[in-house]
Amino acid sequence: MLAIKNHRLTGADVSFRQTPNVGGVLRARFVLLHYTAGRTLDSAVASLCARKPQGSCSAHIVLGRDGRIVQLAPFDVVTWHAGVSQWNGLNGLNAHAIGIELDNAGLLHREGDRCVSWFGQGYPDKEVVMAEHRHGGGLRPWHHYTAVQIARTLELCELLVSHYALEDVLGHEDVARGRKTDPGPAFPLAAVRGRALGRGADVWPRLVVTATGLNIRSGPGAEFERLAPALRRGTELILLEPQDRWSRVAVVGPHDLEGWVCNDFIARQVAPRSGLAALPRSQRSVPLPRARVRA
Repeated sequence: MLAIKNHRLTGADVSFRQTPNVGGVLRARFVLLHYTAGRTLDSAVASLCARKPQGSCSAHIVLGRDGRIVQLAPFDVVTWHAGVSQWNGLNGLNAHAIGIELDNAGLLHREGDRCVSWFGQGYPDKEVVMAEHRHGGGLRPWHHYTAVQIARTLELCELLVSHYALEDVLGHEDVARGRKTDPGPAFPLAAVRGRALGRGADVWPRLVVTATGLNIRSGPGAEFERLAPALRRGTELILLEPQDRWSRVAVVGPHDLEGWVCNDFIARQVAPRSGLAALPRSQRSVPLPRARVRA
């Protein structure tokens, strides 16, 4: 369980490495989420702790794909993660926000039959989310976030909001619109924001498979690759990103499976429970006609 003592994070898989790239006293009002657009957790930490001749960057937290957390500065010290930014009349969010960098390659591009990052690393289809950013740009490939990473981010945001009485949880894309796209459409920002601020009991909707078997795919359409054997009727899902005909979901259980399913063969549970992963199963769901077709 995470906790804060003297503006430093404590808990399992939490470490501290001081970055030299800090400013004055921070009286935070927001959490600001980013993706690293880098290779690994360790490479992001090394970059954010390095002094550079032409300006430096930093953040308070780097959060890995396996849930590990490295804190780079106490939460009462300014770090440099927002750049030119504005929110509700405030200019320069470095002076107002705790910065969290999520280990994620960000926006990808297609090279032949694979998706590739700006630094040349290719990713399998199961690690790619096809989506349009809420600020436009068309359907493009994005590096996915792991279920444990999303759950850990939520736990951290809830703690920070509670401990420092913060006003909101924002994305870099909110405060630097047109310049930045992180954390991007692969991350369920609205749900994390709502849950961290305590808005609504159905922030993380729980779903159930209503078909005899339902394929989970790498993108929002039947043309995308199947990621696993068909999900059985009654399998519990967590809604990460709803769209018109397909939704991105995480499968509840002792595994890390995320993908897209057809909305025709899922239903919202009557009494969803809080939490993100490895939760007890519930048989309560909205009854629908029995379906046998698998999308």
